[in-house]
Amino acid sequence: ARVLEETARAAGWTDEDGSWQSEIRNPKSEIRNDVLSLSKGPKSHGIGIACGYKNVGYSFGWEEKATVALELHGKGEMEEVVVRAGASDVGQGVHTVLAQFVADQLEVPLDRLRLVTDDSAVAPETGSCSASRLTFMLGNAAVGAARRAKERWLETDDDPVEVTYTYRARETTPLDEGTGAGDPCITYGYAAQAVEVEVDVETGQLHVVRVISGHDIGRAINPQQVQGQIEGGVAQGQGYATIEDFIINDGDIVTPNLTTYLIPTVLDVPDETLSLILEDPDPQGPLGARGIGEMAMLPISGAIAAAVYDATGVWFDQLPLTPERIVQGLAFVQGGRGAEERKAYR
Repeated sequence: ARVLEETARAAGWTDEDGSWQSEIRNPKSEIRNDVLSLSKGPKSHGIGIACGYKNVGYSFGWEEKATVALELHGKGEMEEVVVRAGASDVGQGVHTVLAQFVADQLEVPLDRLRLVTDDSAVAPETGSCSASRLTFMLGNAAVGAARRAKERWLETDDDPVEVTYTYRARETTPLDEGTGAGDPCITYGYAAQAVEVEVDVETGQLHVVRVISGHDIGRAINPQQVQGQIEGGVAQGQGYATIEDFIINDGDIVTPNLTTYLIPTVLDVPDETLSLILEDPDPQGPLGARGIGEMAMLPISGAIAAAVYDATGVWFDQLPLTPERIVQGLAFVQGGRGAEERKAYR
């Protein structure tokens, strides 16, 4: 509830009189009527909001573990720390976070760390870069390894001090086939996104003006990277919602490449993206962290659809919201169909 409320407030909603009201209104938004009239101008603004949650980890009874190995070199002072962990960094910055966890626990500067992450012969397994899991799993393994290595460092004169630590997450369960009951996930991340759009009701062009993306990630280990993850997720989710149209006709793929299956460019992303980072430390997470991962792209398609409804009075229940689909939906309303019929256009 906190994520949804904070995101709504950042987007301009207020609840001063006991009911949530949006302060974002464009005079042309009056274009939305029971039967759409184009006489008041071609563009209409709307705002929508949606929320969701995302599991952290493989879930449903799969074993969850990650291993980190450390070598502490030097006498009397840690001159070099070798960190071994087979963790894939695909641009999300997990190697930076790994180094931050270790450096924080050992109280050494980052430039004394040497990461070994790309050779499975010498870097232990941490599991896949998927399921929004690496900050949580790798972080717990890194913190555990660093704390154990520091204890050994203080107790012995060995050079190097070598420690391997495996973090095992608590067990999860599949859902019961009959009742649906179970404990399927280690923990969850929470997201809410508010979107302001501009719809050209003559051409069907949809422009995403602003996105407020709120997330409870437990604790932000690297706030700048969290912001980057959110902005990337917003662009990816917007692409799915507005232009990425995968078409199959009688079993044949009509959109086989990126010249026909379009993804967002810098000219397509929102004019403004506000990353709202909320922190409610997770007792299971490393230093309270939960992670961000896929959470930043989950609610945005619903928020965009709600904003388009706010702007036009038409609910669309099929994605992406291409200009052709929007024009057809608006024409459906202009045709004078009944209120029940025009609640959703497919």
